[in-house]
Amino acid sequence: MKTPINAFKLALQERRPQIGFWLGLANAYSAEICAGAGFDWLLLDGEHSPNGLQDLLSQAQAIAAYPASHAIARVPVGDAVLIKQYLDLGLQTLLVPMVDTAEQASALVRAIRYPQDDGEGGIRGMAGGRASRWGRYPQYAKEANEQVCLLLQAETREALKNLDAIAATPGVHGVFIGPADLSASLGHVGNPGHPDVQLAIEDAIHRILQAGKAPGILTTDEVQARHYLSLGAVFVAVGLDTQMLASQTSALAARFKGDGPTASARSKGSVY
Repeated sequence: MKTPINAFKLALQERRPQIGFWLGLANAYSAEICAGAGFDWLLLDGEHSPNGLQDLLSQAQAIAAYPASHAIARVPVGDAVLIKQYLDLGLQTLLVPMVDTAEQASALVRAIRYPQDDGEGGIRGMAGGRASRWGRYPQYAKEANEQVCLLLQAETREALKNLDAIAATPGVHGVFIGPADLSASLGHVGNPGHPDVQLAIEDAIHRILQAGKAPGILTTDEVQARHYLSLGAVFVAVGLDTQMLASQTSALAARFKGDGPTASARSKGSVY
């Protein structure tokens, strides 16, 4: 039995736009509801949400019932041990935050890859292939490297300085621009829409494409999302479960109570 093909990775390679949604509620029930919506990918957030390994596993299992939606997990930090555990859960695509240099990028490539017979490959430990769903696939240890997809977040001034080298790193499949942290790093805290930040984002998308990799980003502004797609962004998240729940419940209460923020007021500026 052949290791499952990573359809999301294939879509990135073919430059087919992938529309995603951010999951921060850390709950399999809500994850399954979102999986039924029809997004191409769903991001399980291990950095800014209270997600442990068991939480991620249950959400990934819920999403797996909806093959059209691909589960991606964001690790809290680029640690090889955590990366190994996330992959052992059955995930195939990881997003790693705060990558500032090509050296960091290369280390992360090694962390997601098994060693191979020719001595090439990486440092991922082998036990997970026997202890998880991957044990059902006899050739997983030899086939996994081709199916794992590594996405790195560039979200600082330092990362922009080194972006060409980060994106050119072999084994990196996409680079995600983090607009909130990038705006803070550029001196515009809480204002990812500032012209300086937007110019930096547009330039980053162009440079990532020039390196032959897939650019990604998150925005809850529909006009902005379509603009990024027109520039060549390949994987774009267009909403967050936590923000949508907060804005819609506040708007509903306000309509009956006559006070509180409106949905439109709540929906601006809250991105990772």
